Amino acid sequence: MIVLSKEKLSIQKEQDVVLFRNRIKELATKIGMSLVNQTKLITAASELVRNMLRYGGGGITQLEIVSRNSIPGVRLIFTDEGPGIKDVTLAMKDGYSTGKSLGLGLPGAKRLVNEFDIKSEPGKGTTVTIIRWKNGL
Repeated sequence: MIVLSKEKLSIQKEQDVVLFRNRIKELATKIGMSLVNQTKLITAASELVRNMLRYGGGGITQLEIVSRNSIPGVRLIFTDEGPGIKDVTLAMKDGYSTGKSLGLGLPGAKRLVNEFDIKSEPGKGTTVTIIRWKNGL
């Protein structure tokens, strides 16, 4: 995989989410991603960034345009230094929530993207990486 562009945005408050979402739309539009795929990417990213704010106390997002086999995509990396997730397998099940939500966030976000990776260590934080390819491979 080749990284064609990379930038970081700090997410510390709700207002940062608007700038973040707008920037994703700009990158997705730049590579010619369809409106349907843009919507899926932005929806997944919105869920993950809100989790980062709610549970991780904010963090850093990395936005990248990547290419694999000449197919462009947008890769987003969410990193926080919050309490971490004790049981990632459980957290990835529909209906599981430590907050007062429906528990569809992480598994829902995973269904909306082409690639999804989560690493979390209790007491150290969580990193989630997602990729949505232009053609929705």
